[in-house]
Amino acid sequence: MTEMDRGSERQKEGLILLGCPEAAAQVSVALHIAHGLRRMGLVPVVAGNPSARALVDMADPDRHYVGEMVDLDACIDSLVEHERDYAVSFVLIHRESGVSYAGTVGSVSAGRVVAVVFGREAEELAGLIDFPCEQVVAKAVHHVLPLAKDIDRVMGWDA
Repeated sequence: MTEMDRGSERQKEGLILLGCPEAAAQVSVALHIAHGLRRMGLVPVVAGNPSARALVDMADPDRHYVGEMVDLDACIDSLVEHERDYAVSFVLIHRESGVSYAGTVGSVSAGRVVAVVFGREAEELAGLIDFPCEQVVAKAVHHVLPLAKDIDRVMGWDA
């Protein structure tokens, strides 16, 4: 397989980068995005710490929506080293550290980057984003339907 072939394979994936696992809305949002990526013909790859990945795994044990699950740090390393890239990367942000991860993904990925900012401090966190990316921002903590509708609108999934 040539590097060109490997590059096109990578572009058939979409990344969902999870934040801290304590956010109640995160698993629902991740599965919603995974469903949308599958409808686009992309394999959803979920990156997160072990606890965040375990919550997604419990919600989708047969992997109907989610594809591969990878360690967050290993995912970032593979992006930085240009070993892997994604057609689209969703970074779920509900803490300041998520903004840093989104900035890193945006600076090294050739694909589309969507920052999904949610939680009680969503507006304040969105204000910290000083790099180019698409943004979906909602104060969603438990009620995620408005956030899902905004994601659908940004991705054109509502058409």
